[in-house]
Amino acid sequence: MTPFKHRGKDGIMKRIITTLIFFTLLGFAGLSLAETQAIAEPAKTAAAEVPPASAAAVTTDKGDTAWMMISTILVVMMVVPGLGLFYGGLVRSKNMLSVLMQVIVVFSMICVLWAIYGYSLAFGGEGLIIANFDKVFLKGITTESLADTFTDNVKIPEFIFISFQSTFAGITCALIVGSFAERIKFSAVLIFCALWFTFAYLPIAHMVWGAGGYLLGKGALDFAGGTVVHINAAMAGLVGAYLVGKRIGYGKEHMAPHSLTLTMVGASLLWVGWFGFNAGSNLESNGGATLAFINTILATSAAVLSWSAGEAVVKGKASMLGAASGAVAGLVAITPACGSVGPMGGIVIGLVAGLLCLWGVNGLKRMLGADDSLDVFGVHGVGGITGALLTGVFTSPTLGGTGAEDFSIASQFLVQAEGVVITIVWSSVVAFIAYKLVDMLIGLRVSEEYERVGLDVSSHGETAYHL
Repeated sequence: MTPFKHRGKDGIMKRIITTLIFFTLLGFAGLSLAETQAIAEPAKTAAAEVPPASAAAVTTDKGDTAWMMISTILVVMMVVPGLGLFYGGLVRSKNMLSVLMQVIVVFSMICVLWAIYGYSLAFGGEGLIIANFDKVFLKGITTESLADTFTDNVKIPEFIFISFQSTFAGITCALIVGSFAERIKFSAVLIFCALWFTFAYLPIAHMVWGAGGYLLGKGALDFAGGTVVHINAAMAGLVGAYLVGKRIGYGKEHMAPHSLTLTMVGASLLWVGWFGFNAGSNLESNGGATLAFINTILATSAAVLSWSAGEAVVKGKASMLGAASGAVAGLVAITPACGSVGPMGGIVIGLVAGLLCLWGVNGLKRMLGADDSLDVFGVHGVGGITGALLTGVFTSPTLGGTGAEDFSIASQFLVQAEGVVITIVWSSVVAFIAYKLVDMLIGLRVSEEYERVGLDVSSHGETAYHL
């Protein structure tokens, strides 16, 4: 049965959604093109005034290119198998394969959409909120095309930059599935992720990292995706947890993870892959990459220790699940800060994140009252917000960071807070609309019978384990 045969209003809804997508993207493109034209004439004039001989030579480095290829592979490993096994071990055995399926298919779909139009809208040109369609279908990009790095006149092949960024988009959408695991339709996951990717991920990514982006222009610091990836995904997941509803028997029936061993394996793969995620975001194999590298070790280790210590104090025992969750919390929190804070600042960020995320998956979760199945908001939301805000503190050179001599903690903290608020609001609004559209179109949840049987059998016709 195809996803579009569940309701009689199908054709009308498809036309409405298609029209909405078309005109919204057209509006984005119009904004971007208008801004591009505004800067085009002075840019052309300046270029005409500079003789070709004065232009500095542009160089590429085989080592940088190789590092970016390895980093991209590491991020793919974070998702498949890292995130899949981490999430899969946390659900009940009857839903193990459904989570693995959602992770790998969502990641694959987003990578394809990234090549078709995502890269163009995020990085295809200048714009306040979105770029343009100049590079749709990767038009005009060849093996000779180059992308900028953080060093003047040093570039990398554009194909590897596109590949690297596609994995960021893919893992962001894959993170969301942990919030509504064990009760959502597979087709609903795919349609929602396509909509949310288009209208939430791409604008936020451009505003933070793209040429002319609003938050980039404000000076927001997000080295590897605290806002773009973690807060963005966490808000979409939290909204989904509310709108999809709680699992049948939630709070009454036993819903313990079926394999903490697999969860530990997944967390370990995430940590290893995160070196590509963080250090790879430097785009060059140099001292900046090594700073992100050491921070990825230290902050994560500190978060494992603080979560475990906090759990021992609160619950009387430190658990392996807590240590694994602490590692992910530390990785999330250091992501926006890894390239601009010193190692001691990284340790403090990890220590704070471990304790706050421990509260996030216990006290805060009870306060929110949502069935966030795998604590996406408690870890990625709380950890992402913590890291984004503390980036504005520990980037200060007086605290060992790489900020300029006139760096102002107060000013930067406010800029970081603005980025956090914009991401929270934007992602939440887009997610709410997207979930509602999907619910009107095909419905979000599987039937009660299918949920009790388990999504492995009811949605995919297979089981993870045979007795």
